[in-house]
Formats: sequence, structure tokens, C-alpha cells
Amino acid sequence: MSYFPFFVDLSDKEGLIVGGGAVALRKIEKLLPYGPQLTVAALEFAEEIEEMEGIRLLRRAFSPDMLEGKYFVIAAADDRELNRRISRLCGERGILVNVVDDRDECGFLFPSLVKRGRLSVGISTEGASPSGAVWVRKRLEKEIPENFDRILEFLDGKRAAVKSEIQEEKRRSRFFAELFDKCVKMGRGLTDEEFWDLLRGEAGGENGPEIGTELGTAEGRGTVYLVGAGCGEADLITVRGLGLLRTCQVLVYDDLIADSLLEEVPETAEKIYVGKRYKKHSMSQEEICGILIDKAGEGKRVVRLKGGDPFVFGRGGEEMEALEKAGIPCCLVPGITSAIAIPGMAGIPVTRRGVSQSLHIVTARTADTKDGLPEDLDRLAELKGTLVFLMGLNQLEKIAGRLMEAGKSPETPAAVISGGNAPHPAFVRGTLRNIAERMRKKQVESPAVIVVGEVVGTDISVYTEKK
Repeated sequence: MSYFPFFVDLSDKEGLIVGGGAVALRKIEKLLPYGPQLTVAALEFAEEIEEMEGIRLLRRAFSPDMLEGKYFVIAAADDRELNRRISRLCGERGILVNVVDDRDECGFLFPSLVKRGRLSVGISTEGASPSGAVWVRKRLEKEIPENFDRILEFLDGKRAAVKSEIQEEKRRSRFFAELFDKCVKMGRGLTDEEFWDLLRGEAGGENGPEIGTELGTAEGRGTVYLVGAGCGEADLITVRGLGLLRTCQVLVYDDLIADSLLEEVPETAEKIYVGKRYKKHSMSQEEICGILIDKAGEGKRVVRLKGGDPFVFGRGGEEMEALEKAGIPCCLVPGITSAIAIPGMAGIPVTRRGVSQSLHIVTARTADTKDGLPEDLDRLAELKGTLVFLMGLNQLEKIAGRLMEAGKSPETPAAVISGGNAPHPAFVRGTLRNIAERMRKKQVESPAVIVVGEVVGTDISVYTEKK
């Protein structure tokens, strides 16, 4: 079965609950804030139900006539067969029914509920795990500001004024998003003076300032946030990065970003894909910088979302320099780099006491050398620590050869790992002597991380979380 989460107006709707115990009590407590006319039928009632106001009690056994005129029914009796009988009778009459602890007999499921004033969030696992729904509910409750209900009341009260002042739908939608974000950041609704200053600034005419003027810089320019998405699962992004995603107006994002992260972006935000893969570039670096400058120049809050960390061979420095030259404010939010995360998730720690006391992260794509490898690779070969090569899968044979030529033992442990959000995960261990051959036999595809050093002989995979 598949259950769609409709939000239904229960005000003054007739509802019947059969049962008078603790389960019935919980259902009543969830329903009453939504204003239904509840009838509760049972031979005995819990004391809390007896003392409740706003419900009608029928102290008698269930009978089919109780279903007359009911919009919904909840079968919460201690008698399983009675509950199933009620389900069948409701089905015959076209009445929505929920049967406690019997999913197959339900026409609708009761959600785990978060309610803060006008906000209602219903959470369901389709009966698979009520505990899972409760876990999600508790996480949500921690994320929602305490006075969120007051912010919603404020926003609802201003809708008419905003619609009157801003006729164009897209501008109005973006303004509502800005207004909401400002309220959340301030932890309250705006004063009348703050609200009208903000609204008049936006509604000054078709040629007036764009949204973001009041919330951005004095010149009305937006801000670009270079955000590292981490490497792999969506929850490896930082809390700060996730918060910026949820409030951005434009998202400019790379390849291999978890789909669930993209779903965190507001529906009104513009999404621009600029991913790069080996020999597959959607656009040049200059074009990407131009997009960032143009969108921020419109006064928008732009998130430039990069896999791993923006400054670990992510060309974040070039983008920050271009923004600085254009006078666009730019902020960095670091991320977990693949150079550490991919080996770690495969069970290889990049440093370890007594084994490796240094770590060098090396690019295998250097534009100004004959073989594309760094000039100082020979000196790196002399080190006893760990070498991690990024963007080097197609250079693996050259890398291993150069290191051995520089004196590194052919028996030095080496590994190739394609992980995170890579489309074809793979993990190969070997030595400098045979790692290229093993990689070819395993048909490992880019992107991949290459690790060279004694730590490759370590395996801590039993301690890494599997998803």
C-alpha cells in the first residue's frame, strides 16, 4: 500500500472513537486541537477521558447505528474482532476508518504528529515502524524554533499587504521567502516599521531594487556561499552548510551531490547544474564564475555547493578571487574532503600513530608538467607518511612508476577506492608494483581516490557506519 498525506479540515466533522482506554485517550488528545465533534463509545472510560471537555461519551457497547453521519471512525477497542467488524462496516458505508495496531484493516493511518500553532507535520512509515516515526518527530521538534507559531501568525497576517503591493508572482514569492528567513533569523515577527520598510523597498516599482537589497549589502548585492557538501551521504554536510541550503535563492551545484541534499533547497530557488567529470564538463570555470557574479549581482543569496571541500582541489580559490574582483561578498563553509572521507569509509585511516605521522594530498592533474604529475613527486616519494592522490585514476600507472623510480619500495601498500556518491563503487588493494594491473582487472571507474603508504594495510571498516 501507499499512503498519501492529505491535510483534511476536521472542524465540526463528526468522528467516532470506539474504546475508552489509554489508546483512545492518545487519539482524542491528538484530534481535539483540530476541532472535530467527537463521540467516544465504550462500557468503561479511563479517568482522563471522563474528565475531558468537548467530547460526547456513550457508555454502551458498539452498535452499527453509531456510524450514522460519521466522517471518520477510530476502532480502539480491546477486542480485535470487534475492531475488524467496525472496519468492514465502515468500508461498506464509505467511512474512513483507522484500526489500532491492524494496518491491513485501516483506511487511513494516524501519523506521528508535530503541531506548533498553524504548523502541522504528520509523519508516517506506513506502519513499518512507529518508533521510526517518533524518532523523526523528535528530530523535527528540535529543529523548529520555540516561537514558530507566532512567526506563522505574523506571516499569515501580512499576506494581504504583500499581495496588494507586489503584483508579479515570482517577485512576491521570493519576497515571502526573504521575509520568512528574516523572521526565523530574528526569532520573531517583524515590527510594523521593519515590515513596511522591507516591503516598500521591494515594491518601489518594476525598476526598483530587487529582493535581497535590505538583507544583503548596502549596494543591494547578494552574497555567495562556497559550501562543501562533504563526501558521500547527505548527512556528512555541516550544520551551517545545511542551513544555507535551506534558505538559498540560487543553488549552483557540482556533480555527485546527494539527491536528498538537493531536496533541502526551497522550491522557489533556482537550481543550476555545473558538474564536471573526467572529459565531461557541463561548462567552463569562467562560465561558472560568471553565473555566480550575475546571480549575486541580482541581490540573491547564492550557494555554490561543491563535493568534498571547496579548497581541496575544488577551484574554490579561483571562484572566491573572481567574486572579490567583482565586489561580491563571499563566505566559505568547509566540507569533509574525499581525501580523508573515502579512505576512512573504506576502513583506511590516512594517519595512524606508529605507522604514518604525515599526510600529503596530491593532485594528479598538473597543467604545467609533461606528464601531468607534480614536479616534487620525487621528493614526496622519500617520505614515510601517507600520499593521497585525487583525480589520478587515469594516471595511476605513471604515479606508481614515478614513485618507484624515485626509490619507493615496489612493495609499498597501495589502494584505489571509488566511493561516496560515485556511480560504480569499487575498492582495490595491492602494492605499487601491481596496483595498476589490479585496478584494470577490477575495471574501476572515475572518480577514485588513490592511497599510498603503510596505512593501507590497516582495516578499521568494522568501525565505520554502514548505510
